[in-house]
Formats: sequence, C-alpha cells, structure tokens
Amino acid sequence: MTTILDHPTFVHAVTTLAAADADLAAAVDRWGMPPLWQRPPTFPTLLRTILEQQVSLASARATYERLTVLAAPLTPESFLAQDDDTLRTIGFSRQKTRYGRELALAIAEERLDLTKLEAMPDEDVRSTLIALPGIGAWTAEIFLLTALRRADAWPTTDLGVIVGVQRIKQLPHRPNRDEIDAIAEAWRPWRGAVTYLLWYDYLKGKLPEGMTDE
Repeated sequence: MTTILDHPTFVHAVTTLAAADADLAAAVDRWGMPPLWQRPPTFPTLLRTILEQQVSLASARATYERLTVLAAPLTPESFLAQDDDTLRTIGFSRQKTRYGRELALAIAEERLDLTKLEAMPDEDVRSTLIALPGIGAWTAEIFLLTALRRADAWPTTDLGVIVGVQRIKQLPHRPNRDEIDAIAEAWRPWRGAVTYLLWYDYLKGKLPEGMTDE
C-alpha cells in the first residue's frame, strides 16, 4: 500500500520512530519536529532535481532561477526552445543539457506523463523515471519523497542521509550503502520521514536552501 506523507501522517511517523529509536528521539529533542517541505510533481521540479545531481543546492538553485527567467513559463516546450549555448551560459553542463532535453522530449511526445506517477506504486515510479537518460536512483528517490511524498522513499546515496546516519548513530566512519540500508530496515515503512529528520539534523535545524515549510 502506498502511504503519502501529509502533515498528520508525518507527525505520526516521526513520533512513532522516535518512540522506537532513542537516537532518532535525540535528534528530535535537539531541533524539534522537522518541517515537511515539498515541491510540486511537475516538469520544473524534476528538471531542478536533475540540476541538483552532484552539485551544491545553491549552485543548482542559481542555474534553475536563471532558467525560469529565460524560459518563462518553464515548460518542456519552452525548455526545448533554448539552444545549447544559451543553456551553457546560465550554468547547464553538456550532460545536464542532454538530460533536460531527453526529459522535456519524453513529456512533450507523451512518452512520460508525470500526473500518472501519482497513482503508481513506488517501484513503478522508480522504474519509469530511471528509464530516462540522466535519471538515476538518487533523482528518482528525491522526486518520490519531495514531490510525491512517499512515506518509505529512501535516497540512500544522498550525502545528507549518509552524514545524518553517521551522526545520529554516532558511527566512527561514514557508513556505506549496505550499512545504511541495514540500519534503515528498522525504520520501514517510514524511511521517507526519517530522511526529513536526517536532513534537518544534518543542517542543524535549518531547511535546505531555498525551501519553505508547506
């Protein structure tokens, strides 16, 4: 069954997790209930998530904001209307230009319907997104969590998650993926809620740059 993280469900999830895991409870005690922020499940959101791959949020945000001015309103068609040189001047790499074009074309040609993702099980969302060039596991999980609000989305390769697990569990080293996934087994089916908690602890009680609690 697919569970969506609205505010009451999120509070229930964090409260339940904290009651079962003293380390998570300590994180809640440090910073309070983490905020539940989201993005709309749209083309601009997925494109922005692609921009955030392997760069800082600040850098991706700057490129994204320049794009929204250049291609307003930002749609697959307005993105495709920009030439490569123009995109490069606002911060797109060659790879991310190609990935953005592939995504925009898939939507424009009706090979991808983002609205249909909302009714799909998590695994089907993952496989649908990962089939597109430039969208890997991290991007799919971030979209599942922040746009579709899936309760058990788990971006295990995210730096904030990795460092967050290390800090909360007081590990002497950064855990690898297998170690993180083993620890997170106890957090099912609320690993998405844990991700927000880990991010909040990683950022020391602050929201990710450019985000607001909705």
